[in-house]
Amino acid sequence: MSIRRWVFAAFAGAATTLGAQVRVNPTGVSVSSMSATTVFLAYGGLRNERPVDAYWCGELIAATPGIGTRCDPSTIYGRLPARYDLSQLGAAGGVFTDVMSIPPSVARAAYQAALRGATSTFFYVRRFQSISGGPDEYVAVTCRLTGGGARAPFSLIDVHLQFDGQDAIPFIAPGDAPPRVAARIAYTGTGRLVGRWEIVLPGEDPPGARDLVTEASLPIDQRSSQRRFTQLERFNIFLPPDGRVTLPGPDPSRLPSAIEGTYQVLLRVEASDDREGDSNLSDAGAGVGIVHSGAVAGFPLPVLRYVVAGEGARTPAATASAFRLLGARDGDTLSTDGGVTTMWIPPDERGVEFYRVEVATDAGDALFAALLPRTSRRYDVPPWALARGAGKPVRWRVIALGASGTVVRSSVWRRVRNGATLSSPNAHSVSRRDEP
Repeated sequence: MSIRRWVFAAFAGAATTLGAQVRVNPTGVSVSSMSATTVFLAYGGLRNERPVDAYWCGELIAATPGIGTRCDPSTIYGRLPARYDLSQLGAAGGVFTDVMSIPPSVARAAYQAALRGATSTFFYVRRFQSISGGPDEYVAVTCRLTGGGARAPFSLIDVHLQFDGQDAIPFIAPGDAPPRVAARIAYTGTGRLVGRWEIVLPGEDPPGARDLVTEASLPIDQRSSQRRFTQLERFNIFLPPDGRVTLPGPDPSRLPSAIEGTYQVLLRVEASDDREGDSNLSDAGAGVGIVHSGAVAGFPLPVLRYVVAGEGARTPAATASAFRLLGARDGDTLSTDGGVTTMWIPPDERGVEFYRVEVATDAGDALFAALLPRTSRRYDVPPWALARGAGKPVRWRVIALGASGTVVRSSVWRRVRNGATLSSPNAHSVSRRDEP
């Protein structure tokens, strides 16, 4: 940037501070020149404005007829992707929070511009559109290229959870301990990583996307509203400015396995004190106090799953290339008035367009069949289908079909004890009218 352009941008920025209603804090941050960086931003002074878009660029120009300074179109490095946009309006009026997730591509573009002679700074500009017919307002944050070390905000830029270094979902017998858990984390800056490991038990409602983001990624008034699950273990460790760490998970003996079903292991990261990323609400005109945002992240943290299944729920090794059947198990006795819940996991979906669930007697008499889309992993067989074979042992299986209806692969048969009784003639006739 030329001296003349720099003086103009500085003067325009001063005019923005004096004339614009919308303000931001922090106004400038140090970011990594070689990787992603995430920063929590607090905006204040919104009256009749709504956030529209955000860009990164190398230079600023006057936003006339708008207020403030906007990106020079010839120096734009990128636009904030919608999937990274975690901005929210807080409960308090006029408060807007944003999580600035700088992609590595933007940092590299700024670094390459600096090598060609540009300054080692670039800008993040949020545009706010008036809903009352007034001019648009542009608010800029200065990003200073650094090595991503101690002076950069403490942010998580990648988190990978694994069982013993493997991505596969482990299947264990009731009472057995799952493999050891670990989290491989990439980060910028330095600070204390504080949080806890939690477990979601079978039957509990799973966490939503807002529950899985780190606490520092939420507005201050929403941080206590994240759902909590059964706590396994807490952690509080100092991370030096190295950029990578492997966080050991809880002791495997703490992971429950008494009940059959799918368990979810959660990594919950709490907000910590980080001077480089703190937001001063007073300076932003958004209230009073300091918002600590150490360990901010621009994405929901991943979930690790393991399945507890009895011996009857395991597919024999000889048929492992076909399906993994989860239920109903071999030898289960079905209720007298209930159906059967079938669940499965296919190891390979290439060429599969449909699934067909079949129920038959042990003698081979067909009782029921249902055609399901390829996304299906579960089907509840209705009670009247089992009533056709009342008193007889029945079995079920899953068949994968191609687009033309050809059989791609088939599971083994699962045998269950049929507890259904014969329905009365009238009831049976009603059931038949309800058949698909």
